[in-house]
Amino acid sequence: MRAVDVIIKKRDKGILSKEEIKFFILGITDGTIPDYQISAWAMAVLLNGMTDQETTDLTLAMAESGETLDLSSIAPVVVDKHSTGGVGDKTTLVVGPVVAACGLPVGKMSGRGLGFSGGTLDKMEAIPGYRVNLSQAEFLGQLKSLGIVLTGQSADLAPADGKLYELRDVTGTVPSLPLIASSVMSKKIASGAHAIVLDVKVGNGAFMKNLEDARRLAELMVAIGKLSGREVIAVLSDMNQPLGKAVGNALELKEAIETLNGKGPADFREHCLSIAGYMLLLGKKAINLASARKMAEESLNSGSALEKFRQLVIAQGGDISFVDNPEKLPVSENHLVVKAERSGYLTQVHAQTVGETAVDLGAGRAKKGAPIDQGVGILVHVKVGDHLEMGDPLFTIFSKNTKDAKKAEIRLMSALKWSETKVEPLPLFYGVVGKV
Repeated sequence: MRAVDVIIKKRDKGILSKEEIKFFILGITDGTIPDYQISAWAMAVLLNGMTDQETTDLTLAMAESGETLDLSSIAPVVVDKHSTGGVGDKTTLVVGPVVAACGLPVGKMSGRGLGFSGGTLDKMEAIPGYRVNLSQAEFLGQLKSLGIVLTGQSADLAPADGKLYELRDVTGTVPSLPLIASSVMSKKIASGAHAIVLDVKVGNGAFMKNLEDARRLAELMVAIGKLSGREVIAVLSDMNQPLGKAVGNALELKEAIETLNGKGPADFREHCLSIAGYMLLLGKKAINLASARKMAEESLNSGSALEKFRQLVIAQGGDISFVDNPEKLPVSENHLVVKAERSGYLTQVHAQTVGETAVDLGAGRAKKGAPIDQGVGILVHVKVGDHLEMGDPLFTIFSKNTKDAKKAEIRLMSALKWSETKVEPLPLFYGVVGKV
């Protein structure tokens, strides 16, 4: 078998066999297939697509390109969640402890932020000492003893995906649905979860800008899960405006801790309870969504979720005083409150613009591996549908200096659109793909 034959077959809209896909992924992993052939193949996939079976075979081949974790000794069901990324999306920090406190183990391998989409690991590293580089033995041991782990992905898990993504990023082949779906699902399958809830974001602050594309991606990932023997559902959630108020690492961690303390923004709390409910239902801890939701609420209201988060931080070496006293978190003292210059209803709080402004302040990365500033970011005080009077607060900008704050103010004002007439709030969710 030759790599060029596999490329030609996909170029000519053929359906690749399981053997052909395994051969190609093995060549990516061991370096026998050069970058230019991998890039040509990725472009053929982008242009001609793949069937669900092809995409599943690709996913499993990538999952099997490195180590795979077996979590069957931990519990009958270990659950995971994955968000396709958004602005202000600190959901994992609340949902993981909520679900784990209900007795359902949560094994989570997260990533760092790139572009305007924040990274869970960056947020957790605002706690001094918190380790995100656990070994496989540490991952399994902590999951068994504590019921929750939140760490970075091992380089040994789905290594073919890492190589393929680097090339997709520079060859214009990132938007391929089969390649996106197999990238997400290969890592989830390799990390061993039995049940997976996918939070697929939709809107200007998400990778999928419209509901049709988001639903197609969700359906494909759910199909892969089913064909791979996993329980998978996908929730379609709004990302046309930031989730919650906080955008920026320490600010988002602080907001997550506030939510675990029974406070926090209403939209963020509701989002977390909904995702946690689906995780508990999929993990067979509840007989229906209503009872799953009730379990999640009790976990949050009783303080048991907060205690589980404290245990997680302690187990991974973090300074617990920063959880017990979140005012210690490294939030910049230099801040600017931006106020409304008119009255009216808000019709837009453009999530991508807010996210990119936070990156410009130093909260995110323009390129992989770049340093970030934990203490800068934005509090967004408004939502679509709000009626505001002149002088009401719109944003609070936390910055390194006044010059950065003024630049951010100009950009943030461009994120807003106004109306004289009443506007309906945006929905939190647009539907669910898959059976529960």
